[in-house]
Amino acid sequence: MSSRPSSVVESTSVIMVSTALDQRMVASALSTQTTLVLMVSTTLDQRMGRPVLHGHSGFDVVVVDGIAGEVDEVARRLRAAGSVYAEDEAALLCAAPVSHAALEAMVARRVAGAPLEHVLGWAEFCGQRILLDDGVFVPRRRTEALARAAVERLVAVARRSPVAVDLCCGSGAIGAVLLAHRPDTTLYASDIDPAAVRCARRNLPEAREVCADLFDGLPAALRGRIDVLVANLPYVPTGDLPTLPAEAREHERRIALDGGADGLAPLRRLATDARSWLGPDGTLLVEVADAQVPAARTIVARAGLHPQLLPDDERGCVVLLGARRPPVTTGV
Repeated sequence: MSSRPSSVVESTSVIMVSTALDQRMVASALSTQTTLVLMVSTTLDQRMGRPVLHGHSGFDVVVVDGIAGEVDEVARRLRAAGSVYAEDEAALLCAAPVSHAALEAMVARRVAGAPLEHVLGWAEFCGQRILLDDGVFVPRRRTEALARAAVERLVAVARRSPVAVDLCCGSGAIGAVLLAHRPDTTLYASDIDPAAVRCARRNLPEAREVCADLFDGLPAALRGRIDVLVANLPYVPTGDLPTLPAEAREHERRIALDGGADGLAPLRRLATDARSWLGPDGTLLVEVADAQVPAARTIVARAGLHPQLLPDDERGCVVLLGARRPPVTTGV
C-alpha cells in the first residue's frame, strides 16, 4: 500500500490507499477517527469517484485514479429517493472499502430510508468517528453544543482523574469527546437499551459501561463524587413523535426519543436524584428545546441546583446546566 503525495495528504484530511487491500493497515488508518480513508484497490475493481467533494460529515473527500461514473450513478439514485446531500452521501458510500455487491446493498438501504450513519456504520461527532450499530440513536449535530459544554466543565476540574458520567449514552458519542479532551477522566456510561450499551463499549473501551435506567446501575461509591453529569435525555413530547423524520421514527428506538407528555418526564426523574450524585462543585448538563426552557429551568431549580442556560440559536436547542454551587459573579 502507498499513500498519495504529501502535498495532497497535508492539504486535506484524507489518506489515499492506492494498491492492494491490506486489512491491518486499513484498520489502523480507520482507528484515527478524524481521517477518512478512501480505498483504491485492484481487488475492489478500482472503485472511486470524482476529484474533490466536500463530505457530508465535515470531511474533505478526495477521490482520484478511478471512475467518476459510479459516484454519479449512486448520487442519481439517492437524489431520486429524496436525498438533499446526494453527491456528498454518494462519495461517502463509494469510499467504503467494500465489494461492489456490498456497496449495492448499502445504497439500497439508504434509498429505502435507512439513516446514512447506520448504513456507513459510523457518524462524525465533534471531530470523532463514532461507530454505530443499527437501531442505535444517531448522535445529532446540535448535541455537539452539549458535548462542548461538558468538556469545558471537565477540563476545568483541577484535580487528576475527574469523574464524569454519560447517562442515556446511546453510542457513547459524548463520552468519547470527553475522553478525547481529558484522557485521565474516570468515565461511566449508562443506557437502558442493551444495544446502545454494546455499541458504547466499542467507542469507549476505557469506560465502565452500564445497562440500567438512569442512576440505577452506578456504584454507590460514586454518590457525591461526580464532577460532570451529562445526559442526552429523550425530550420529544409523545404527541410530536409522528412528526419526526422517518429516519428517526422507523430506525431509532422509541425509548431514545420519547420524553413523555411534555418531553420533560426523563428530566424530572433525573433531577430528583442528581444533586446527591454530584460532587461539591459538580454540574448537571442536559439538552432541551427552546419551548421547554421555562419548565426545565424550574425542574432543575426545584431539585436544589443552580440553573444556567447556554442557548444555541442556530440549531434551536438549549444546553441547561444545573450546578451544585451558584455561578460566581463579579460586581462593581
